[in-house]
Amino acid sequence: MAEKEGGIVKKGHEEGMKLAVSLLEEFGLPLGLLPLADVIEVGFVRSTGYMWIVQNKKVEHNFKMVGKLVSYSDEITGYVEKKRIKKLKGVKAKELMLWPPVSDIIVDDPATRKVHFKSLAGITKTFPVEAFAAGQ
Repeated sequence: MAEKEGGIVKKGHEEGMKLAVSLLEEFGLPLGLLPLADVIEVGFVRSTGYMWIVQNKKVEHNFKMVGKLVSYSDEITGYVEKKRIKKLKGVKAKELMLWPPVSDIIVDDPATRKVHFKSLAGITKTFPVEAFAAGQ
């Protein structure tokens, strides 16, 4: 795939998670945003910000602090920039009975300690950043 050209690629869960967490850290995003399991590959193209994550199977994670069930597909892609992931694919958050895809994640700058999740359906949900800290 052309968008993966020139990317750094890490294989395996441990190396992949190291890269994913270092990207979250570098771009000022909450470190618990990607509670992944059984990662096969993580890649990042610095020139475009394109990131991809491949894991063995879909993972569902409940962010207890905000009572949100989030589904992470076996393949997640998006563009990472300072305080933001845009054109996100492969992440859905449960809303009542629906699972709208999350297309953008934006962390307020200057930090009001809020993170916003936008879906393609035009729904935006805002939560405290702490809800997505590592270990949540």
